[in-house]
Amino acid sequence: MKILVGYDELDVDKKALVLSQKYATAFKADILIMTSLEQGPTLQKDDIEEVEDRLEKLKRPFNKDNINCETAVSVNYLSPGEDLVQFAKDNGVELIFIGIKKTSKVGKLMFGSTAQYVLLNAPCPVVAVR
Repeated sequence: MKILVGYDELDVDKKALVLSQKYATAFKADILIMTSLEQGPTLQKDDIEEVEDRLEKLKRPFNKDNINCETAVSVNYLSPGEDLVQFAKDNGVELIFIGIKKTSKVGKLMFGSTAQYVLLNAPCPVVAVR
């Protein structure tokens, strides 16, 4: 079983990591931790390397529990939600964990919602953690 964790350094994302570790232990699953960065003129190579370093540190608790854990930083022109869904399809992911934060209905209309996109378009079950 492959579990994808969408990670963006929010507190709820950290909770999603902890819960995914419990699932991975119970189901002997592999973990994929992914951050999606939108390509743009302000995105620098140093920014990408910094994110890669932070993700690499997140693997430690999984490695201690002998859980296979890989990380990925995706940089492209897709929105984070579209990128997570596409990554899940391309990698045979069977379960996605995402953190959600409370947002007003107007906020979701104006800014969109990564979690909402993933929930509605994912090719597999999604666990939303708050």
